[in-house]
Amino acid sequence: MKNVLKILAVGMTVFFLSSCGETSDDQLVVYSGRSQALVNPLVEDFKEQTGIDIEVRYGNDAELLAVMSEEGDQSPADIYWANTTGALANASQQGKLVALPDSLTSKPASYTSSSGEWIPVTVRFRTLAYNTDAIDKEDLPTSVMDLATMDEFEGRVGWTPTYSSFYDFITTMRLLEGEDTAKQWLEGMKALNPKSYSSNTPMVQAVAAGEIDIALTNHYYILRMLEGGAEGEYEDHEEYGESGPDSNADIATYHFETGDVGNLALVTGAAQLKTANDAKKVQRFLSFLLSQQAQEFAAQSVHEYPVIRGVELPGYMLNAEDALELSPEYDYEQLKQLEGTLNLLREAGLI
Repeated sequence: MKNVLKILAVGMTVFFLSSCGETSDDQLVVYSGRSQALVNPLVEDFKEQTGIDIEVRYGNDAELLAVMSEEGDQSPADIYWANTTGALANASQQGKLVALPDSLTSKPASYTSSSGEWIPVTVRFRTLAYNTDAIDKEDLPTSVMDLATMDEFEGRVGWTPTYSSFYDFITTMRLLEGEDTAKQWLEGMKALNPKSYSSNTPMVQAVAAGEIDIALTNHYYILRMLEGGAEGEYEDHEEYGESGPDSNADIATYHFETGDVGNLALVTGAAQLKTANDAKKVQRFLSFLLSQQAQEFAAQSVHEYPVIRGVELPGYMLNAEDALELSPEYDYEQLKQLEGTLNLLREAGLI
């Protein structure tokens, strides 16, 4: 794993050198695994409200962890804003994070960290997208575990086996259902000859176009297809095309039975790094991410679920309490157990 991180770091060094100059001691530096379309508006609002300058450096979670490992104690980073709690748990395990005060960790209503070293920021849920023209939802399985046995979907299933949220899904499956069961599920899914995608957006498009019938994805990708917005994709017309979202697209969300791993809650979060220069400023920014303003922006613009109470959701989103009820309970810190998942996926020939 250390070798992988070093390799990733080489590529990221070029990126950082091209995007950053010298960092002022008065400036907060955020390493963000979240996209610019979500992060930039919130950062600009925070800067305007507080006068605190912030520089954001972007990359995926693995790349950012690699860079921080290479930089060591000399890292300019103050905050790590991660796309997955698995990455935060790994950063904690590597001794990169500090314990946060109760004034911060008590703000979220749920999805909290057992380590106390990071705060949840938003929540996404695993789900099944299906083509409404081709599939009657009554014919879909009550559990994602049964999907691997349904020969009628051979060649008509989509998944993203190299995507970080899929890793978290399989990691939790291993922990909740057992290593052997997870391995059997992967073997069963492979036998269905699924179509693999590098990311969720083209896969969801394939469902709506009738190229496949069903796909394992996160809830908000379906909402992007139907409602637009989110993470720069619709605004730039790069993923959805010039026509933008289509509320009448032949696609819908299917939830498995309550407590099923197919409904898994996946949490994004942020943490203060040990290399931070000004803890007060860092914690002020983390507190802002848990504010009504920031949480409503995430829900309204990115279709992700808030982690505090009292946030108004768009009418097309499932009630937050009902969504949480669907997910199995698990310790988000456990997602650091990624190596076993990667080994399983390697054995299955998926990565």
